[in-house]
Amino acid sequence: MPIFSKLSTPVNRRLGLMGIGSAIATLLSGCSGAQVLNHLVARDSYHGSTGLPYGPDPRHLLDVYQPNTGTVPGNAPVVLFLYGGNWTSGERAEYRFVGEALAANGIIAVVADYRLSPHVQYDGFLSDCALALQWTLSHAASLGGDPARVMVMGHSAGAYNASMLALDRRWLAPLGLTPNRLAGWIGLAGPYDFLPIRDPEVQVAFGWPQTPASSQPIFYANAKAPRTLLLAARNDAVVDAQRNTVGLANRLRAAGTEVDMRIFDNIGHVTTVAALARPLDWLAPILPIVVAFVRGESLPKAD
Repeated sequence: MPIFSKLSTPVNRRLGLMGIGSAIATLLSGCSGAQVLNHLVARDSYHGSTGLPYGPDPRHLLDVYQPNTGTVPGNAPVVLFLYGGNWTSGERAEYRFVGEALAANGIIAVVADYRLSPHVQYDGFLSDCALALQWTLSHAASLGGDPARVMVMGHSAGAYNASMLALDRRWLAPLGLTPNRLAGWIGLAGPYDFLPIRDPEVQVAFGWPQTPASSQPIFYANAKAPRTLLLAARNDAVVDAQRNTVGLANRLRAAGTEVDMRIFDNIGHVTTVAALARPLDWLAPILPIVVAFVRGESLPKAD
């Protein structure tokens, strides 16, 4: 699903109450929502590069957002962001608002494209994300970041990709890496336990019905997993937060992994990531929680 394909009626009402205006609320309910957010966020909070190759495929490109102020060179944390889109759609340019939000808070952000279904199945896009993480780790220092403070974050399908890099050693091993190179990982509204597969597009991406249990992140909950932050909407109509976010958090905690989890009311699947954008950060405290986790600070208290 394209980002901002729909927003809930309560969110549209709140947009009006906050004075943003009915025109923007209408735009946010359509396919141009990401472009609207990208036009609203600042451009003077970061510098960087676009279209950098991290592998041989035309989809192996990424954008870098480096903070303009507030960081000590060589000490900044670094986050690789992987977007959602049902593993069938998405473009890194749509997520400038994510890169800007992180860079404005002293975090170097890397936003990567990866190959999509039906061109590849899950082993293909996970291999791509592993390559993007390898690039991020190897370039962290030259970007002004600390290679020991690299995290991977994803929303929706991208949260699945992030979780598999953090939990399943198979994807980083061919690159000579292990998940313990990560300072942590962050999942926003991710699917981590979704067999059997009913969505026709997802069936193609995962080769259903021959999809193995080993395709599921929850299969890999272990005591050596990196620090984990899981955020989701209680009433997410796309990904069941109880089964996926709460279920993975419980399994990781039982294994002995440090997990921070927050479930939010009054937002939905799409607005879990949209709330990272500073024009919409009033929807839920997604941004301050992510920033605190990445910095290694105490998370803001739950309301």
